[in-house]
Amino acid sequence: MWFELYNTFMSGLNINALIHGISIGAIPVLLAITLHEAAHALAASRCGDRTAAMLGRLSLNPIKHIDPIGTVAVPLGLWLFSGMLFGWAKPVPVGFHNLHNPRRDMIFVAVAGPAANFLMAAAWAMIFKIVFLAGISSSNIGQWLISMSEIGIFINILLGVFNLLPIPPLDGGRVLRGIVNEPIGEILDRIEPFGLIIVVLLLWSGFLWALLQPMYALFQNLILLLVRI
Repeated sequence: MWFELYNTFMSGLNINALIHGISIGAIPVLLAITLHEAAHALAASRCGDRTAAMLGRLSLNPIKHIDPIGTVAVPLGLWLFSGMLFGWAKPVPVGFHNLHNPRRDMIFVAVAGPAANFLMAAAWAMIFKIVFLAGISSSNIGQWLISMSEIGIFINILLGVFNLLPIPPLDGGRVLRGIVNEPIGEILDRIEPFGLIIVVLLLWSGFLWALLQPMYALFQNLILLLVRI
């Protein structure tokens, strides 16, 4: 039975396309995840909490931030079987009571991750532009860099706007928690354990992209202005 299932799966899998996809997608995706989490750790450290730094999370080593289930198994399975892409990295531990100003600094720490993604999207847009300015866009290396840059722009904007959704424990939920008054904040605290379930339901229902699309389009247009300048 398992052999038959394996043969059915492999017959529908284009190995060359998979290898090509990994070759152009691995670097931008790993950078997007790693720098997002490292930015949280750096912001927390600068604001007074060294928890993440002491646990080795203030690092550019992707292994420190990868969750075997959320970063590898779930995204790969969804992509292969449904064409959707969804996953998560290890959350950066933050001792909010250690922050200099917990309410204010919570916002800085939360915003640091998406900000790193938007800066990376801008960097990939500049690489995209440099390939054309250098006159190598038709070469193999040029095509490889263009494809990698397109993925880098897409994944970083997507990761940035997704994390800005005001759903705890996403970064946007942390920002909202730092802005609202305490009674509303306590409601958000009660919602937080169900945050992942809410996101999965939004993804399954098709509403997630409807929520992300306007903000994604805004940041995409801002980033692509760099290519046109």
